[in-house]
Amino acid sequence: MDSFSKIIIADPMEASVVKGLQGLGTVVLTPKNLSAALSDADVLIVRSATKVNAELIESATKLKIVARAGVGLDNVDVPACKAKNIQVINTPGASSNAVAEMTIGMMISLLRKVGYAHSSMLSGKWEKKNCTGNEISGKTLGLVGMGRIGRLVAAKAVALGMRVIYTDPHKASDLSYPYFASVDELLPQVDIVSLHASMPAGSPAILNAKSISKMKKGSYVINTARGFLVDEAALISALKSGHLAGAALDVFPSEPYSGPLTKLDNVLLTPHIAASTIEAQERIGDDLIAQLRQKLTA
Repeated sequence: MDSFSKIIIADPMEASVVKGLQGLGTVVLTPKNLSAALSDADVLIVRSATKVNAELIESATKLKIVARAGVGLDNVDVPACKAKNIQVINTPGASSNAVAEMTIGMMISLLRKVGYAHSSMLSGKWEKKNCTGNEISGKTLGLVGMGRIGRLVAAKAVALGMRVIYTDPHKASDLSYPYFASVDELLPQVDIVSLHASMPAGSPAILNAKSISKMKKGSYVINTARGFLVDEAALISALKSGHLAGAALDVFPSEPYSGPLTKLDNVLLTPHIAASTIEAQERIGDDLIAQLRQKLTA
């Protein structure tokens, strides 16, 4: 097969990526009626917005590939695709560095109260004393999950003078960072915990009232992984009581988010943008195009 007959791109993508995909077949961008458009398509490309479920692909009789331009497959019903002999591919490593950089950036911004200082100045205030923060150098960073992103965060953190410890279902034989067998064992040791666990939607929260209570008073939480990994009510309670000094979140159980965390001064919130860099999106596109080209020649 020289090319795909029809490639549907359901979510907005960079122009350079679209141009590259056009070399693999006829491309249809963000059709108004996705179900109808899929009736004669052989490739569907999504990011995180479109939910690929059994209902969507029910009438997609020619669909051969669902491609997720990104890391997780939370928005793709993999068993439903498998039942219809539809291959599912994604680009797990392309945005890892972007997320790792965002994690470090959020950490520094949170401890230095950059978000609060910015909002304060926009409201006409000069709160220099109230914006005294902390340095990350010398702090103990606990990583929950030591996959691609966790490893990159660890390396960057060490370069900035942090002590890194971690927990993961599997102890890595090639890493020298102190390993803890469980989250409960890790949490009392950390000044900052950063979540990078890969868990399916519907899994119980890693950080709940019980686990947060094990953390040091004045410690911090960073989450650039999955919103459901943190129990929001427990987090808010700990932030209000002062048990936690702050939290930085890029992901939420339900998105777009406009909940009670937006009312707190000791949080840093971003709209799920950890992977959203020009460089990462270009790598995602290159990876996706290479995989689809390989499918054509297989």
